[in-house]
Amino acid sequence: MAYLWGKLPRKTADIILYITNSLVFFFLDILDYTMCIIYRYIDEFLEGKPTPCYCGTQNKTEDYEKTNTGISDTLFGRKNVIRELGMIGKTQRKYAEESMKTRSNDLEKTRWSDCRCVSCVSWMKNGGDKKLHVVVKDPSKGHQNLDNASTENVIFLHGFMSSSYIWTETIFPELDSSKYRLFAIDLLGFGSSPKPRDCLYTLNDHLEMVEKSVIREFDLNSFHLVAHSMGCIIALALAAKYPNSLKSITLVAPPYFLTSEEEDPSEIALKRLAYKSVWPPLLFGSAFMTWYEHLGRCVCFVLCRHHRTWERLLKFVTRKRKPSFLVMDLFRHTHHSAWHTMHNVICGGAKMMDPCLEILRLVGARVSVVQGSRDQVVPVECSNNIKVKVPDAEVKIITDANHNTVIMGREKQFAAELELIWDSVTNAKG
Repeated sequence: MAYLWGKLPRKTADIILYITNSLVFFFLDILDYTMCIIYRYIDEFLEGKPTPCYCGTQNKTEDYEKTNTGISDTLFGRKNVIRELGMIGKTQRKYAEESMKTRSNDLEKTRWSDCRCVSCVSWMKNGGDKKLHVVVKDPSKGHQNLDNASTENVIFLHGFMSSSYIWTETIFPELDSSKYRLFAIDLLGFGSSPKPRDCLYTLNDHLEMVEKSVIREFDLNSFHLVAHSMGCIIALALAAKYPNSLKSITLVAPPYFLTSEEEDPSEIALKRLAYKSVWPPLLFGSAFMTWYEHLGRCVCFVLCRHHRTWERLLKFVTRKRKPSFLVMDLFRHTHHSAWHTMHNVICGGAKMMDPCLEILRLVGARVSVVQGSRDQVVPVECSNNIKVKVPDAEVKIITDANHNTVIMGREKQFAAELELIWDSVTNAKG
């Protein structure tokens, strides 16, 4: 009897949470559908034609699949009470189907709800081929007698709604500047890199831009990879494409889930990383921005469109000349780039991780994994899952560290761990 009484409060809490979740997300379903209609007419009024969205169809059309490979099914399969009840009208459905056919057509490079300040559109003025913003720390510039052939190339990739700052402001100052040539990239659609509106931000789009902007631009024949969170997916794809050039790969909090025959990998990633729950707050935020296309656009309109105002306000409140890069990075993207990257890379990329890991296992690549024990963004099991696919991978769980403090707050230690990995690979091959 005492055991039953002990379980009662937990069951009651679960029931309350379930009811709260149902009510909150039912309301958000309706609100997102309402904003879909509102944005449709505003876009048509301000830009001459409505912006395509994914609300009116739950399946890709054949024409769309032929012309847009790498598009995640999660963009089309997100359940919404309005769609489930068949309340979406014929006019709206026809509009959505037409949107699917014309999405790849040339569009304005920015839309009215995106920021058009100098820093956000500077990449448009360069002309020619678009390239990513890359921060290079080259040891040869500070060491006259250094043999460039002996330096190690290291490519750093950041996570979702982040930028190269997470590396340049934390790890770069702690690394031996005489031994390594460091490349920190702002991924496509984030930071100071291009944010084209006519791009669907697939895994292949990101991969091609990294190749063009770093590997081919600097003629890299060999390199180490270091990636955080979402960047791990792009890093694995890059490593699998260049296994003979890869010297080591370090994955920090990789969002990798073991797949099953019963469920699509993209659906697994969506449900695990953006589960519809009001608690904890981080999970609710992920669910809100991942499931609701138009509500997410509202958030980006308020925060990203007016990021200069928020930065000035933050400077005034904190009395600092420069706001934290963690705050600035939250605003340095468009809704279009973040929305598609979330689905097409984080969810859609889940299908590619198994074959990429298999390639690394076969070539015997040096794979290291690091994650914080208190990570609330990516479950800790993800790191251990890597070892299931690559038994020789080294997995290290940092006690009491979360998704960001696994890097920040332990910069010297993390930099020392990286140098130990790189040196061990060099010594082993030497």
